[in-house]
Amino acid sequence: MKLSVVIPVYNEKKTLNELILRVEAVSIDKEVIIIDDASTDGTRDLLKKYEKKEGFEVIYRPKNKGKGAALRAGFEIVKGEVIIIQDADLEYNPKDFHVLLEPIFDKRADVVYGSRFLGGSHRVLFFWHYIANKFLTTLSNMFTNINLTDMETGYKAFRREVIESISLKSNRFGFEPEFTMKVAQRKFVIYEVPISYDGRDYSEGKKINWKDGVAALWFILRFRFFN
Repeated sequence: MKLSVVIPVYNEKKTLNELILRVEAVSIDKEVIIIDDASTDGTRDLLKKYEKKEGFEVIYRPKNKGKGAALRAGFEIVKGEVIIIQDADLEYNPKDFHVLLEPIFDKRADVVYGSRFLGGSHRVLFFWHYIANKFLTTLSNMFTNINLTDMETGYKAFRREVIESISLKSNRFGFEPEFTMKVAQRKFVIYEVPISYDGRDYSEGKKINWKDGVAALWFILRFRFFN
């Protein structure tokens, strides 16, 4: 199976080159799709060297609309049978690709979540982020009747047929609860695997905040009852 690595990027000049090196180091047949969501920090200048590089596709969005919108743009051109979402900020390490992909390659799963709470090594950071994540995951589980430990994880892998069978609408970080709600509603087989996690703080460029947590609560309710 060919892998499509979809990387949404917004102002990640400091980490982008290292992230791409780590993706390239993974020994697997893959294409890399990078979607720049109107970066303003020089990220676009770095991306120029990948525009014509074999195995890469670069999309430049004219206006910043958020992670969900960037991902939809990437999903439209994927060629691989399996897709992995890879953030560009080095919080998630591509060395975990094989762990994420194993249940799919073994034909046990349609969707795999990389959980930060199943025993993988992780940087110790914000207590209240952890509590908010557990609350949102629990609420999502109540409405989907599945037992995820980390609904908000940014590391997800899935068969291309999954994304082709659902209609996504969220522009920002609402992608995570929306995707979860819709794959659960379609009865896709979901697995979780432990991953490492090197979370960063706001001084290092972390973007998600409490407003996104409140928005996630709304998206859980919206896509459960209004789709």
